[in-house]
Parts: sequence; C-alpha cells; structure tokens
Amino acid sequence: MGAMSARTSSSETSPESAEAPHRAGFACFVGRPNAGKSTLTNALVGQKVAITSNRPQTTRHTVRGIVHRPEAQLILVDTPGLHKPRTLLGERLNDVVRTTWAEVDVIGFCLPANEKLGPGDRFIVKELAGIKKTPKVAVVTKTDLVDPKTLAEQLIAIDQIGRELGLEWAEIVPVSAVGDQQVGLLADLLVPLLPESPPLYPEGDLTDEPEQVMVAELIREAALEGVRDELPHSIAVVVEEMLPREDRPADRPLLDIHANVYIERPSQKGIIIGPKGKRLKEVGTKSRKHIEALLGTPVFLDLHVKVAKDWQRDPKQLRKLGF
Repeated sequence: MGAMSARTSSSETSPESAEAPHRAGFACFVGRPNAGKSTLTNALVGQKVAITSNRPQTTRHTVRGIVHRPEAQLILVDTPGLHKPRTLLGERLNDVVRTTWAEVDVIGFCLPANEKLGPGDRFIVKELAGIKKTPKVAVVTKTDLVDPKTLAEQLIAIDQIGRELGLEWAEIVPVSAVGDQQVGLLADLLVPLLPESPPLYPEGDLTDEPEQVMVAELIREAALEGVRDELPHSIAVVVEEMLPREDRPADRPLLDIHANVYIERPSQKGIIIGPKGKRLKEVGTKSRKHIEALLGTPVFLDLHVKVAKDWQRDPKQLRKLGF
C-alpha cells in the first residue's frame, strides 16, 4: 500500500539539497472525538505526551508534543475533539479548537479508516474549508484495522468530500500509529508545509506543558480506565503540590505528589474508590508508573477523591479546575 498521498504541496527545497532551510512550526490534529489524534501525537513524538483513552472527549489541555529533526521542528498542538456542545464546558472546548486552528501552520484532519465518513466529519470539513490560508492534510488513522480495499475506498471518499465542500487537501496519508506504519512519512509530508524558521524549542523538550498538568492528565487517564460510561466527563484532577521529599540522599530522591480527583456527585465517589479502596489503589499504582517514567524519578503519590458539585456547568468551578 504505497504512500497514496494526494500531493498538491509544492515544496521548493528538496530534502537532499545541503542548504535546505530549517523549518519550524505548529501542526494540530483535528477530528471527531476518538479519531486517534492523541495516539498519533504520541507515535510521532515517540513518547507518551497526550493522554489516550478509548473513550471520546478526554483531551482537555492543549498538549504540545515536539518532533525534533535535524532540518525541522514540528510542534504538535493537541486540540480536544470538535463536537456539538451540550454544556458550558463543551462550548469552551469548541472555542479552544477554533482559536487553535486559526493559529497553526498546518492542520491534520484525522479520520479512522474503519468508520464511514459521517455528518460529524462533514461538519469539520465545512469548518476547515472556511480557514483559507492554512494547508490541510487528511490523515487516515487506524489502517491496521482494515483491508486494502476498504482503505482505498476511504481514501477516495475523503478526496471526494474535500472537492464537494470546497477543501483542497495538501496530502492524503494513511497511517497506523499502533502498527507504526507511515508515521515517519506523515512527519516528512508535514515538514515542508511549515514556515522557514530556526527551532522554537530547545533540543530535549518533548512538550511545553507544565509538569503538573501532565501529571494530572496521567492520573485522570488512569482514573477513567475501566470506569464504565457513567463518568467520562465527571472527572477532573488537580495536582495540589509536587515537592522533593526532604532528608533523602542524592542518589535516592523521592518526589511527593498530592493530587485531588474531583467528581460531580457524592454517588460517584464509590465508583472511583471501589470496594475497600481497591480501585483508587489501582489508579494510584498505574498512574505512578507513568508519572515516574515521565519525570524520571521515584514518586510517592497521595490521591484524594473530592466532590465538586456539577463543576462542568459552573463557571467558577471551571476556572478553579483550570478550564
């Protein structure tokens, strides 16, 4: 299955020419909730930065993953999925999406290979068609889940929906982030669409999210896992403090992290904590592993579950919880 990229981008400098200018800029992936945006971000950056979850609408923060290359720096801005808002939180998320689209250098529209294009996709293509200057790349995700014929049909359908709604794709690229297929190719195709610029971030940076926000996201991801559909949005996590434990020898540091998991109703407390606190313990163990990998240091994690009544509909609570 070749690159099948519908190329219309004219990049003047071929990668081979020695004096190719350095490029740097911002790309964001959009798509219906659960289209594989976060997984793709992680695959490109090669480290877990955006939270991934098999339930829609879990990414709340604009996490930036940074892909460093000798000739370019691609900064990935992860926006929440665009959807028809039902709550104040939903409306804020959609505003964040539109603002982000207007500010990036290239937009990747993620469409799962295993789902037919639906009204949600048309809605996004229409919105994208309205953003004139920014190049758009169609990224067909989850190609490991379909056979070549289905994939070919999806590529044609994407080409057609673009024509129909007045959107010209700079590229159409099939990828599988899970199977690590064509992820490098996608980066190769995004780079020429970036402006010429020196690197915008220092070499070793993978994300510019403050560590506390990323730690909160990892805890939230662990808390969401295995909880049935009753809680997808009702969880917010706030890291109250992260402090190195005093009186520890230099070669055996320990970081104390105190975090609160907020839910909307007292009845949800039992779901998160589980019988005899078993579930909360699992959440702690699981997220601690990810946090230690992220920060590169042993962690003592102290988790508390608190009720913040109907926080999604209350502007004051939203502010307090960082939205």
